[in-house]
Amino acid sequence: EPGWKLLFNGNDLDGWHNFRTNTIRPGWQVKDGALVCVDPRNAGDLCTKDQYDWFELQLEYNIAEAGNSGIMYHVTDQGRDAWATGPEVQLEDNEKAADRQRCGWLYALYQPPIDPKTGKPLDATKPVGQWNHVRLVIRPEKCEHYINGMKYFDYVLGSEDFNRRVAKSKFGKMPFFAKSTIGYIALQGDHGQVSFRNVKIRPIEAMKSATSGKVESLK
Repeated sequence: EPGWKLLFNGNDLDGWHNFRTNTIRPGWQVKDGALVCVDPRNAGDLCTKDQYDWFELQLEYNIAEAGNSGIMYHVTDQGRDAWATGPEVQLEDNEKAADRQRCGWLYALYQPPIDPKTGKPLDATKPVGQWNHVRLVIRPEKCEHYINGMKYFDYVLGSEDFNRRVAKSKFGKMPFFAKSTIGYIALQGDHGQVSFRNVKIRPIEAMKSATSGKVESLK
């Protein structure tokens, strides 16, 4: 498709490397055209070769029972872990995973509104064993999270609201968290088995008017 770039070619791990290395640990493998974390004890976080500033990212994931993973963006090599710099979009089995941060949430920072039908935060995920679709739109003027076509929430990186939430979270003590406006996309591989496919990205040209103030506030 015009403007889109496949981040995973379905055949090998070309274009990826483990965080802060130029190698890939054996816990990540290609199986049946999917990028699979088969052994979370020997996988680690997997990063794109290229860095991205503003973009739309789409992918499908299939998580194991009680599984937990994540997608991080604007990851740099400054932190001890990928999540010490890049905000994380949580992926998990909402039914059985131990972590109370649910799928599609911006970890420890933003969650969707309460669904009046259930009295719990909105949950558009499909059961374990099925493929779920994630769409992330990351722009200086507004970031948006979608799970299976349903919008969960939006936020503005570096805004007063965003910075206040960071300060209250565990990330408030991490000096480089969400400070960069460009970085790697990373897939979390140390919490459970998970598969990814149809991983693609489309760069977004930031509006200059929005960029001038908002991006500066992140530095």
